[in-house]
Amino acid sequence: MERFEIVGTAERLRAVGPAWTGLWKARGALVFQSHAWISAWWDSVRDGGGRRLAIVLAWRGADLVGVLPLATVRRRGLRVLEWAAKDCSDFADALLAPDMGADLLPRMWAHLSGAGGFDLAYLSHLRPEARAGALVGAPSGGVRLRPNHRTEQNWRVCGPFPSGKAWFDGQPKKMRQNHRRGQKFIAERGPMTSRLLAPGADLDDLIGWFIARKRAWLTANGLPPGLFYAEGSGALAAMVRVLDEAGLLRVFVLECDGAPVAASINFVQGGTLMAFVTTYDPDFERASPGLVLMIDYIVWAFDHGLHTVDFLCGDEGFKGRFGTQCLTLGSLMGARTLPGVAAHLLDRGGRGLSRRLAARRTAPAEPRTRPSEDAAA
Repeated sequence: MERFEIVGTAERLRAVGPAWTGLWKARGALVFQSHAWISAWWDSVRDGGGRRLAIVLAWRGADLVGVLPLATVRRRGLRVLEWAAKDCSDFADALLAPDMGADLLPRMWAHLSGAGGFDLAYLSHLRPEARAGALVGAPSGGVRLRPNHRTEQNWRVCGPFPSGKAWFDGQPKKMRQNHRRGQKFIAERGPMTSRLLAPGADLDDLIGWFIARKRAWLTANGLPPGLFYAEGSGALAAMVRVLDEAGLLRVFVLECDGAPVAASINFVQGGTLMAFVTTYDPDFERASPGLVLMIDYIVWAFDHGLHTVDFLCGDEGFKGRFGTQCLTLGSLMGARTLPGVAAHLLDRGGRGLSRRLAARRTAPAEPRTRPSEDAAA
């Protein structure tokens, strides 16, 4: 029988690192579920926003066989339970040993539900194959989770293609012309290079440049900086270190006369290039440098035997134009306390009202009866 534990301190989080990393490697899971990723996030946000760790571990003897990486955060007076490192993870899920029964995860959830410490649970970023889907309707005795109306789109370019050139040549003529025009515009201002940085390259200056450009763009568009780009935050640099130390990091840079014009911080796992974060210099906006670089790294991916380029979360227009497959990422919600029940009902009720209003806006107007017909009746 398994023994359950809830990790709530940084000290205990560090202590379980070797066991967690061993399970993560054995499962070949995404970096978002790794101990290094969760720890780097926690070190970046600790004591911020009223957050608390609530990571459920399942042990069988001395072996770690399950990880449900969660945390709580204060929002509008509610203690909301969500995925740990949600701020910087595009996909989320539990991590389970391969020989575990289907009831393990529901029992882990029931253990956390009994321990309390949260009002409302909201688990998002769930891919269709996510193990956390087993929590819906599971007879575990835990807080009941229901599918929530909030979803996100995940676009990807799926191969395989025999080469990057084969993929490029198959794209619309206008796209190919725009790529060449962008390259020409940049080259007119100085020697242009598009390259993958060497493993172990010093990234401090590039990350500083990246954050400054991204923060300026967010500010200009009236958007909050988020964890990665907030003043004084070291979160992005910390996550890049995790990717680098795991041997997953791929940083692509478009340069003009030796200076960055666009940069994309990506990583490779399971035959897929994951496009993590990208920015560009607005002085070169006419050249669409972000798209020029994106095309370059897609070509690189298929030239190097990868079968997919994943644009991760978000519904930016370019993803739909280039993507060949779109997955819908689901979410779950459930309430544990009366305030949580009220928030959950408000969320569901607001969604129903929005649907009814949308239906009324799109429904055809009923034809009005002419006065003469009224009189005849």
